[in-house]
Order: sequence, then C-alpha cells, then structure tokens
Amino acid sequence: MNEKNFEYLRDQVKYTGFGEGLENQLKDNLKRQPPEFTLQHQGAFGKDELNSSLHFKKSATTDMYFFNSYTASLKQDQANEKMNQTFYIGKDNNITLKEGYNLMSGRAVNKDLTNKEGKIYNAWLQLDFKQTDNAGNFKQKQFHENYGFKLENELAKHPIKELQNDQERSKLLDSLQKGNRQSVTFLENGSEQRRYIEANPQFKSITVYDSNMHRINNRQSQEVSQSKGKEQAQKVDQVLGDDGKDHHSGKKPKKNQGMSVSQ
Repeated sequence: MNEKNFEYLRDQVKYTGFGEGLENQLKDNLKRQPPEFTLQHQGAFGKDELNSSLHFKKSATTDMYFFNSYTASLKQDQANEKMNQTFYIGKDNNITLKEGYNLMSGRAVNKDLTNKEGKIYNAWLQLDFKQTDNAGNFKQKQFHENYGFKLENELAKHPIKELQNDQERSKLLDSLQKGNRQSVTFLENGSEQRRYIEANPQFKSITVYDSNMHRINNRQSQEVSQSKGKEQAQKVDQVLGDDGKDHHSGKKPKKNQGMSVSQ
C-alpha cells in the first residue's frame, strides 16, 4: 500500500466533510488494490437524511488511487422521493458534503473556481432543477459579480442585529456563502424577532423566513425593514469606504464576473 497516497486520500475525505469514520475501510481497500472501489457514508442534517457513495479508482500506470467523486442521495423530511446528485472531486475548491446538501436543498453556495485557462474566479453556484446533463445530474448555474448580486448590500437592507458586530457580521457572511440558512435577529419596532435568512443571488435578494420557517414575501420583508435598512446601508458604506475596501479587515470584496450555466 502506498502510505502517502493513503494519507492524502484520508485527509481529502475528511476535509470534504465525511469525517474520519471511513479511514479503516479506505486503508483495507488500498491494501487489496482493486481497480476501483466505493465507500458508503450515512449522514443527516436535522431531519433530512443524506447518504453518500464515495468513488475511488486506481491509476492505470501507478499504484496511486484517486477520489474521483461522490454521489449524494438526499431524503428530505417531508419528501416522498430521494434526490441524487454526483459531485466531482479535484485538487482544490471541491464541493463539501454540507455544501452539497445546501445545493440539493435549493440554496446557493459561493465558491472560488478555476476556469479552463487555470485562472481563479469567484461565483455563486446553484443547481438548476429544470435541466440535467447526460449523466442525470442537475446542471449548475453560476452567478458572477457582473450579474449584480452583492451579498453585503442586500444584507444591509434588513434590520439585522448581527451586522452591528464585526465578528458576528463576518460569521454571518461566511455561513451564507456556504449556502446555509442562517438564524439572525431582526430589530423591529423596538423589539427583537428571530428570523432565518439565505442568500438568493438569482433574484439578487435575501430570502427571509419567520421563526416558524415560513417564508416572508419580499414586499412584506422590505416594508418591515425599510426604517432600519437605510441605517444599515450607511454603516456598510462606512465600513467599505469609497475605495470599496473593507476597512475593518483590510480586504477587498471578492470579484466575480457575471452569470453562466455549467454544462
């Protein structure tokens, strides 16, 4: 068994979100050296079941194995049928298990990607449930910066308490970029209200849910948020400054390019 290959695959499996529970099975298969093999992973997010098959294949010329892809099967709590989607694995910027779950749940994930010329760019990814490729996978839509969605600006339109604290603001942005539906506090009419939000780049907005996870329509949300939205926008402008740089972190926001649909 190639020990370095095992360590690399072990870490790749772990950091793609499958933890350390498959380590012994991975080692046993590498020792047996079959042409290819599959490992099974069982997981859950809340009441949703997400089971995955991890696919490995041996090189045709060496003793090296590669983690090529994983096929996720999602059974949502209220759904009658399972949804399947295969996510392909490369050296960098892979879709983690949690990101895969978020994509399959209809939410968008922000990723740094590499184009055919080897250049890195940033985009929001979302599954297109109306289109599938030849393998039966849902195609991915990409929303670049030129498409016109700016997460920080859309958040500033809502009276979100967490935006007032630099650390909480950073955690909120990171969570939404991973595709999570995030719990936040809305300041409304002098009181605090629990809300849940998710990024919606396709419609250049933030989707808002009440404490019972019922969606609040955009008009209602905007009317409730109007009085606080201007104040939050001013605070964002103060943080970013005229040069577009975040003066709290010293970093410029990520640059994207527009919208495309991956084939």
